[in-house]
Amino acid sequence: MTITATPTPGKSLISPTDHMLVLIDFQSQMSFATKSIAPELLRNNAALVSRAAKAFGVPAILTTVAQKSFSGPMYDEITDAFPGQALIDRTSMNTWEDANVIAEVNRIGKERIVFAGLWTSVCIVGPVASSIDQGFDAYFIADACGDISDEAHERACQRMIQLGAKPMTALQYMLELQRDWARTETYDATTGIAKQFGGAYGLGITYAKSMFGASEGSH
Repeated sequence: MTITATPTPGKSLISPTDHMLVLIDFQSQMSFATKSIAPELLRNNAALVSRAAKAFGVPAILTTVAQKSFSGPMYDEITDAFPGQALIDRTSMNTWEDANVIAEVNRIGKERIVFAGLWTSVCIVGPVASSIDQGFDAYFIADACGDISDEAHERACQRMIQLGAKPMTALQYMLELQRDWARTETYDATTGIAKQFGGAYGLGITYAKSMFGASEGSH
C-alpha cells in the first residue's frame, strides 16, 4: 500500500479552538515547598502559558485551593493575563471532584484539556487521571508544573503518560498554537510573549529584529 503525504497537521497537535486550559493552585503556600523547578522559572512559564492562551482566545479555568484560609492568592502572572476572570476556589485536592469546576468544564465543552499547576503528583495527577477515565483527551505542561522533589514530579509525569496523557512544555504550547508564521494575526503576540518570557529563544528574536530587522516568517 502506498502512503500519500499531505500538508496537514497531525490530529494530536493542539489548536486554539480544540481545547481548554486548566491552571491549578499556582499559589504561595504550594510554591514554598516546590523543589523540582526554580520558583522564578515556574512563574515565568506560568506567565508564558497564560498569555499565550489569552492571545489565542483559549478558554481557561483558573482554580485555587483554600485560597483565603491557607494557600494564598494565585500568581499575578496568571491573573494579570485574565483580568476580571473569577477564580474557582476548592476544598478538594483533586480539581475534578469539585462540582463548580466540572460545571465550567461542561460549559466550555471541549474534549481536549491542557493542565498545569502545583503539585504535579497530587493536584495534576488527580484531574488528569479522572478526566481520562471519563473520555477526555488530557495534556499537561510539564515545566509549568512542580512538586516537592524531582522524584515526585518525575514519577507523576510517568504515571500520567502511562495513563495516556501527553506531556508538553510551556514554549512548545505557545508555538504549537501559532504553528505557522504566516498567521499574521497572532504573529506579533507570539513573538512579543516569546521576547518577554521565552528565555534564550526570546533573546534571539530580539537580537535578530534589532540587528537585521529579521522576522520568523522570512525566508
